[in-house]
Order: sequence, then structure tokens, then C-alpha cells
Amino acid sequence: MTDYYEVLGVSRDATTEEIKRAYRKLARQYHPDVAGEEHSENFKEVTMAAEVLLDAEKRRMYDAGGAGAFGPGGPGMAGFGFGDLFETLFNTGAASTRGPVPRSRRGQDALVRLDLELAEAAFGARRELTVETAVVCATCHGSCARPGSSPRPCTVCGGRGMVQRVARSFLGNVMTQARCDACQGYGSTIPEPCLDCSGEGRVRTRRTLVVDVPAGVETGSRIKLTAQGEVGPGGGPAGDLYVEIRELPHPVFTRRGDDLHCTVSVPMTAAALGTILSVESLDGPLDLDIAPGTQPDQVLTLRGKGMGRLRSNGRGDLHVHLDVTVPTKLDERQEALLRELAALRGEEAPAPRLQPVGAGMFSRLRDKLAGRS
Repeated sequence: MTDYYEVLGVSRDATTEEIKRAYRKLARQYHPDVAGEEHSENFKEVTMAAEVLLDAEKRRMYDAGGAGAFGPGGPGMAGFGFGDLFETLFNTGAASTRGPVPRSRRGQDALVRLDLELAEAAFGARRELTVETAVVCATCHGSCARPGSSPRPCTVCGGRGMVQRVARSFLGNVMTQARCDACQGYGSTIPEPCLDCSGEGRVRTRRTLVVDVPAGVETGSRIKLTAQGEVGPGGGPAGDLYVEIRELPHPVFTRRGDDLHCTVSVPMTAAALGTILSVESLDGPLDLDIAPGTQPDQVLTLRGKGMGRLRSNGRGDLHVHLDVTVPTKLDERQEALLRELAALRGEEAPAPRLQPVGAGMFSRLRDKLAGRS
């Protein structure tokens, strides 16, 4: 069972002023306008505790039998809302200076996605992007009223946006303020709404924007276009538009940060004798120097041929992984030449050389799996 004294953090013999001070402190802490809607239940709980303990009769009943003394419905608020108690103790009732709510408000931010090829992400690009967002109504220019007419002061609240009401509470009759239902708090009404925007001051339309994509972006990167999002109600300022990048897979290159990786197949003879291969890169064909005696899984690095670096100069590297291929079919002449080579090298019946795990091929495999070049 809830202990209202514990909720407010006061002793059971606390005075009325001590209870009011405790409530003011906790109400400020838990009010949804300050702490967010996730604390609304905490705000209701401390307000309920104060409502009971600040009323002499309810406090006497609570001390005698706890919250159960009020029956299944609990202590109740007897028509006096949580906001009323807050307004009463914080002097936000009749003396409040709140005025009408502006009809014009800032619009929401918008998010669109843009697919990029790897080269566009590497070097940057200028792309056209078609988006559908709210823009200012061209007919009423955001006034929400039909051309030739205008909003009129609300006759119910007199343009204040708020109306006063009297509520009975354990503190006596309390004057509070509430939003005017006739004008929804705006302080004015629109007798003749604009037909094109239905009195919203904005309409939805498709438009084309130009996006400058910086070099080095990757999947998940966002580009902010200030004031290119949704125009707000009443023709209010536009929010921002965020362009989220999705990098499309490349058939050859794999990206790891600012570096690129690819695999090139090298014939066994070329790896043994050495050669120069022409390989594709984002910059076009490049010469790759294969040194004599190149081993399988060896990696050659081409500096500065990778991705552009976001928000800095320079580029990453291109790492070329060599795949030395062994022929699977030999004609008689080729087989004879290889047997002659094996005889010259004394490898006709080679003896296996055992190595500990971590050496040779296993070392290269381990480094490859660990992402090291």
C-alpha cells in the first residue's frame, strides 16, 4: 500500500507548510513539462499524496485506515484536477500571464534516404533529390484564411486564448485558467478558412533539391539541409531535412573504413617470375608490380587509392590481396617442363616440413581473419 508520507518524504507529524514545501519540490521535479511524459505517473502520485495530507479530514481518515479508508475509488480529487493543485501552490492560476498560443509554429524535421555508388561516396557528388514535404500555401501565404478575409478575435476568451473557471478544493474556491475550447487557445478564429490548405497555412508538394555529398560518407552518414524540412502549421518556419546515405555494394571492392580491399588472381608462373599487372581502381587502371617469388595471400598496398576521408584531406589505401592460382590441367609439354623444373630444384619427392601453428599459411590466415593486411 502506498505511504503518502513516504511519497512526499515527510514525517507523519509534518505541518501543512512542510507538506506544501515537499510537494512544491517534487512537483517541480516530476512535472511532465520538465521531466517528460515518462514521469507523469510520479507527478500524479505526489499530487495525490498532497491532496490527501493537505486536507485535515482526509488526513485524519488516512492516518486511521490508510488509502483503503476512502473505499474502492480511493481518495479522489472531487473535481479538482492535478493541474489545478499545481497551479494553486505555484501561483500559476488567475495571476498567470500566459497569452494565446501562436498559430504559426516550427515544422518537423524530415528524413530521406539516398543511395550512392562507391565512387560517389569516395569522391563526393552533387545529386538531385526529389522530396515530398509541406510548403507554405501559395494561396493564403500561411495566414490560413481565404484571400480577402482574416482571422477574428475569439468572442469567448476575448483574444486571450485562456478562460477562467472556479474549482472547489480542500484549499477552498480556487480560480484557475484553461485553454479556450472555442479557439483552441489561439485567441482568434478563422471564419473563412483557405480552401486550398483547409486552414492549415501549408500544403504538401513534391520538389527537387540539390544535395552536395562530401567525400568519405558511408552508410548511416547524414547530411543536414537547414530549413528544407516540413513547413510548420500556420506557415511556420520549416524544420531541417536530413539525408541519410546508403552505400551500394560494389562488385569488386570491399570497404573497411577509409580503405578498400580487392583480390587479384596471379598465375603461378607470374608469381614465381614476377610481372606487372594492370588492375582496376576507382582512379582507373593502375600498374601493379608483382615481385619474383610472390607468395599466396600476400597483400600489396597502393597508398592513397582508397576512399576519401570525411572532414579531412587525403584518402585511404587500396589493399590488393594476391591469389596465386595453380593450374589444374596440363598438356604433355607443360607437365614435362614442370617435372624438369622439379628435378632441377630437387622437389621430385619433397619431404614435408612441419611448422607450428601460427607460422606460414596459418599466420597469414590468422591475420586475414583479424582484419590485418
